[in-house]
Amino acid sequence: MKKPFRFIDPGALIDGDLELVLRRTVPADRATGRVPEYQFEMRGLGRVTPVGSIRLRIGPAVKLRYPGHIGFEVREEYRGRGYAARSCRLIFPLAYAHGLSAVWLTVDPKNVSSQKTCEIIGAKRVDTVHISRDHKMYRHGARFRRRYRVDLRKALSSRGAQATR
Repeated sequence: MKKPFRFIDPGALIDGDLELVLRRTVPADRATGRVPEYQFEMRGLGRVTPVGSIRLRIGPAVKLRYPGHIGFEVREEYRGRGYAARSCRLIFPLAYAHGLSAVWLTVDPKNVSSQKTCEIIGAKRVDTVHISRDHKMYRHGARFRRRYRVDLRKALSSRGAQATR
């Protein structure tokens, strides 16, 4: 029998002048197909105003084919400072603690900045997929997603982190 999902306290997620503040956790919803999700604000250390947000979805890659495990957004005035890449690296251990050996990120093919972020964090581009007409992302105007994969063991060992489950 499968164990019920339990959110984990992520602890302090800080990298220099950047911290991730957990704003909420969203449980799975079978009716909508939603997987459990952590939602964080990216903030300057000791600041209240967010510079962006990042989400970590915990679920099978096939279910997250279009949205990916990780989604991020940096407010325009804070872009170009590496906040998205640093935030991704900060949540890698949390994803690994949930038993994920890899995470997928998907980006709009026109979003060059997000593609660069994927490259910075060591994600490998796998393919570009056409979004199914019955998916909510299609209804919101998205048609394609470039999919990138990060091997968490490799990412965590390359930065010297102790990746334990």
